[in-house]
Amino acid sequence: MAKLSNHGFNNEYFDNAWNNYENEEYDVVIIGGGSVGAGAAVDAATRGLKTAVIEARDFASGTSSRSSKMFHGGLRYLAMLDFRLVAESLHERELNMSTLAPHLVKPLRFIFPLTHHVWERVMMFGGFTLYDLMGGAKSVPMQKHLTRKGVLKRAPGLKDDAVVGGVRYFDTLVDDARHTMTVLRTAAEYGASVRPHTEVIGFEKNRSGRITGAKVRDTATGRETVIHGKSFINATGVWNDKIQDMAGVQGKFTVHASKGVHIVVPKDALDCEAALCFVTEKSVLFVIPWGEYWIIGTTDTDWEKGLDLPEPAPTKADIKYILDEVNQRVERQITQDDIVGVYSGLRPLLSGKSDSTSNLSRNHAVAKVAPGMVSVAGGKYTTYRVIGKDAVDLAAKELKREVPESVTENTPILGADGYHALANQVPTLAQRYGLSEETIEHLLGRYGSLIGEVLAPAADDASLLETVPNAESYLWAEVRYAVTHEGAQRLDDIINRRLRVAIEYGDRGVDSADAIAEFVAPLLDWGDAQREKEVADFKNFVDAELQAEAALTDREANDIIVRASRAQQA
Repeated sequence: MAKLSNHGFNNEYFDNAWNNYENEEYDVVIIGGGSVGAGAAVDAATRGLKTAVIEARDFASGTSSRSSKMFHGGLRYLAMLDFRLVAESLHERELNMSTLAPHLVKPLRFIFPLTHHVWERVMMFGGFTLYDLMGGAKSVPMQKHLTRKGVLKRAPGLKDDAVVGGVRYFDTLVDDARHTMTVLRTAAEYGASVRPHTEVIGFEKNRSGRITGAKVRDTATGRETVIHGKSFINATGVWNDKIQDMAGVQGKFTVHASKGVHIVVPKDALDCEAALCFVTEKSVLFVIPWGEYWIIGTTDTDWEKGLDLPEPAPTKADIKYILDEVNQRVERQITQDDIVGVYSGLRPLLSGKSDSTSNLSRNHAVAKVAPGMVSVAGGKYTTYRVIGKDAVDLAAKELKREVPESVTENTPILGADGYHALANQVPTLAQRYGLSEETIEHLLGRYGSLIGEVLAPAADDASLLETVPNAESYLWAEVRYAVTHEGAQRLDDIINRRLRVAIEYGDRGVDSADAIAEFVAPLLDWGDAQREKEVADFKNFVDAELQAEAALTDREANDIIVRASRAQQA
């Protein structure tokens, strides 16, 4: 197994993982380093299975870093009478908020504005009551009904004629990319070998047709090897069908992609003290507080433009739709000039081919698609742990031996143990490290009880406590930690996912790129040429994204992003 020294994902760890891939046979090899792959990795490793995880790009670089940033209880599924999914989602939300990841999953107060008198309030009272009784009001208060005046007092930015009343309820807020990465680090802590930028390019089978190995390529160096396993889990989300085709197997289900787009605007663009939830004709529109910003989204449109690009491009039409919907409801009109960030992702929606898949009632499916391979797709971020458990349950049957039951319901992720105690010591910690209480709260909300590990190098280098130029929400200590412990290998990994600079600053991270690249170059063994290429690639891709956001159609926007992606690989 690759040794995880001091909780750290770094170059040494990844080199050891590669060497292990060439020489070991694993019980379970998980393809995909998103939320489901991470959940499966922790589940398998904590059952004592010899586990490997391979991710073609960066951890959570696809769907799992592009959500609405919530672990939610599935309120809207009550209308679909999917009570099992709601109960399961509420259970998982509570687990993460109280035990598994309290440093990353925080209670979030919502207001659901009502737009019709009497019947809508009666209907919502029934729905929220059921929601509360099913587990929605354990660590958070129950619903509270508000008059029109009560709603406008809490959300004076709404139009007077946009509401007739409202309901206050609670869900949660999470940094999705940070959560997924930390779950993977937790899997490594329990013995899993985890490696990003490792792309599957083919499979090996024995004479009976059983899948026994995956051919992989290091996308940074081009070197190739074969990783052998007794069972493979395809947890690649929207790329599920691509992996199945590569393996030459016919799956029990296919995955259809749906695009969801969000915009980010400054907090002063809307006067409101809580998150908002609106139901539109085409989607659910959330207005989510994110530090000094609001995240507003999402869209829900079919995506049929292929998966040969790092991300789907939001278009001018997508952004206009969000602006039009929110501006119907707010007094101060939000404009294109207010937007500091835009991001989009693809949801993996199930399309079944038979009735033999399992767990379709949970909106995810797990199926043995070939001897030696299990595919898992669908589901929601909130239930990542359950989806991972179900995938390992089925994969374990391939091992022909007794495997312990899952223990992830009682396994906090890194940074959770001791977090509550530290959260009670903010003034003391601020004094100890010479930082403001606000900065300590920021760090605790990102690293939990690992805060000491993040700040330890500053004892010898006080400059690490200084803020990053043009990204002043973050310390240099965080940039260093992203490389030494969190597995960041590219400039894009740092700016987009370890930090969230790209969606929090109007320059999308361009103005801090040079300084960050210069800082991390010695840590990543970059020479001048590599450092300059990283900066150029990042800036060129941001420019391509901005061009795509001005395009009218998915095809036009997609072509712009594909060209930029290919230019990076040239």
